[in-house]
Amino acid sequence: MILLLQYTIIFAAVLLLVALGGAFAEHSGVINIGLEGIMVIGALGGALAMSKINIEYGGFVIVVSTIVASAAAGLIFSLFLAVAAINFKADQTITGTAMNMLATAGSTVAVKAMNTAASGGSDVSSAIRYINQKQFFIHRFGDFEFSWFMLVAVIALVVAYIVMYKTRFGLRLRACGEHPQAADSVGINVYKMRYAGVLISGVLGGLGGITFITTGVSEWKFENGVVGFGFLALAVMIFGAWDPLRIAGAAVIFGLFRALGNVHTGIPLLEHLGIPGAVYNMLPYIVSLLVLAFTSKRSRAPKAEGIPYDKGLR
Repeated sequence: MILLLQYTIIFAAVLLLVALGGAFAEHSGVINIGLEGIMVIGALGGALAMSKINIEYGGFVIVVSTIVASAAAGLIFSLFLAVAAINFKADQTITGTAMNMLATAGSTVAVKAMNTAASGGSDVSSAIRYINQKQFFIHRFGDFEFSWFMLVAVIALVVAYIVMYKTRFGLRLRACGEHPQAADSVGINVYKMRYAGVLISGVLGGLGGITFITTGVSEWKFENGVVGFGFLALAVMIFGAWDPLRIAGAAVIFGLFRALGNVHTGIPLLEHLGIPGAVYNMLPYIVSLLVLAFTSKRSRAPKAEGIPYDKGLR
């Protein structure tokens, strides 16, 4: 049961970070379908930083550098969506889909090229290894493995709630997602607020990516991407009604179902049921479909999400 709790919390942390990022983008009026790709690029940036920093620098430097690198990589990649959707008024769904495909393919090619160059052609895998560095992210409390990324997710939740509902910035951001023309009429720069929302989603999505690939493994093959976690985070965001606290609750529920795919063999009751492991791996995606089917009609998204802002319209 401790292992189930551990995996539930870490998967919930991934979903929470990415879903919060999606909420910031959509509250500003931009649909970020590209969260999957942002996770991959964030994971790439963090994994490279983790693998390249010598362990002699110590745990603090490695942890902070990895977090900063993954956040920065996610932010930079999210600029593709920001420029296309805000400046060029491109279709946000198509742009996000293109970003998802580009991220997985691009990161795979890049890692293979780096491994080939470093090994003189003997290693053409798409894996980045961080065996020794990963130890600095984990602390054991008995049989429970605490990851610093769990703390990062909690901090992100608290900050997101305060920023979104207790600050002038959050009020202006939400105004741009509800009625940008009205926001503009009182002097709010809608373009800047939408840029801010998308870039924040890039930072949180990048952190979610590095959190995901370090769950229980010491290397990651980037050809695997993040196996749909970006889309699962979108379901969490919708189920959580774009509200940080509700998103946290939804993340825990979905995290539990995802954790069952990893630890069901260690739970006697589930072992006696004789259900194939593939079914448990499918559970979070099946649940997301059911949840969206029954709750999507009652969910209230920001009114102006997905609609390019035209300053000339009123």
